[in-house]
Amino acid sequence: MSPSPELIQPDWPVPETVRACCTTRVGGFSRERYAGFNLAGHVGDEPQNVQANRERLAGLLGLPGEPLWLSQVHGNRAIHSQQWQPGIEADACITDQPDTVCVVMTADCLPILLYHAQAGKVAAIHAGWRGLLAGIIPETLSLAGDVSSEWLVWLGPAISQAHFEVGEEVYVQFCDTNSSYEQAFHPSARRSHWLLDMTTIARLQFQEAGVTAIHGSGWCTFADTEHFYSHRRDGAAGPTGRMASLIWRTE
Repeated sequence: MSPSPELIQPDWPVPETVRACCTTRVGGFSRERYAGFNLAGHVGDEPQNVQANRERLAGLLGLPGEPLWLSQVHGNRAIHSQQWQPGIEADACITDQPDTVCVVMTADCLPILLYHAQAGKVAAIHAGWRGLLAGIIPETLSLAGDVSSEWLVWLGPAISQAHFEVGEEVYVQFCDTNSSYEQAFHPSARRSHWLLDMTTIARLQFQEAGVTAIHGSGWCTFADTEHFYSHRRDGAAGPTGRMASLIWRTE
């Protein structure tokens, strides 16, 4: 019998009717390079193991229905839950419907969960550097159409700046977009390379939109091999697993 999964419960001031969590790799039925609680069906893991993991997750959380799994493409498309269909390509999902589970999967990229009390909306965003550069955060807020200052935000586990080296072209693209993004970069030991802090970019983008209630972050998927999958750390050996970040509200 595999060990019980370890889940991260966001520490943020939402009512009890809002349910949210982020999984780790601990527990589950997956083996070899996917070992643990892999929830992604697109990375080459045995389908029966992924299904068993998803069923265990549903039981642990008491999910009200099947999560709205997305085909994530590192873009800036957000959808309403009413638009969802299996295989839809998007990197964020919003809903104002109770018992509708928004979810994103990550293994270094930044998972973001959101709640808007007045509108009764929740959302989940998958934000890698490409998505951040493309504007997935402002696109999601724009699609929601609510007063931005009233959003509560939680930033989940992602690769930290110390382990996320990018090329000069990434640095230039961000800084050409907004000079304030320069504070998210630190020179790497390698010439013409930079260390990028995606959580800083995310915070800046939320703040630019008027969002100030930003919680979470502090985990590093690359450094913590026990708890997290990491594409940057493990990808050279082949595909790795994915964690899931989920949010929904009850009636």
